Amino acid sequence: MAEVIRNAQQDFWRPPTVEPVALEAVAPSPSNEMCGSCHAEFIPGSRFCHQCGVSRVAPAPRKWGAYLRDLLRHLEFHQIEQWTLGIRQQLGLSTGALVAFLIGMVCVLSAITMGLIFSVQTTLDWQALQLWRMEWLLGALVSFVAGILLKKSAT
Repeated sequence: MAEVIRNAQQDFWRPPTVEPVALEAVAPSPSNEMCGSCHAEFIPGSRFCHQCGVSRVAPAPRKWGAYLRDLLRHLEFHQIEQWTLGIRQQLGLSTGALVAFLIGMVCVLSAITMGLIFSVQTTLDWQALQLWRMEWLLGALVSFVAGILLKKSAT
């Protein structure tokens, strides 16, 4: 057992000391997974190089403001505004009434799709599904009443 330890060529925290073979030397390509100073591979999830201790450089996360600015640049708000203005004029609704109408339509569609999403196995499931449908339809009713109250008068 003692001779095994004397013949050990490496410690568990150091790479093996093997003589390089006389092959064509290829420089490792720099990447995020390799250390910039000693070219050792990073251990997944580590913040530092296990061989030389250099800090791992992570790419800077993209800020949400820049992402939203790029997204909003591609949207054509003047066409969206013209489209909503055309709908408001055709229906004779104010902006608040149009928003209430759209919310009411979403509530009605949600009440309809409740039966498609959930399957009924017992009477208790059926009662719960009907309760959810009633809640969606009450939301639609409130939204439609708000739309009626926000509608411009024809005077």
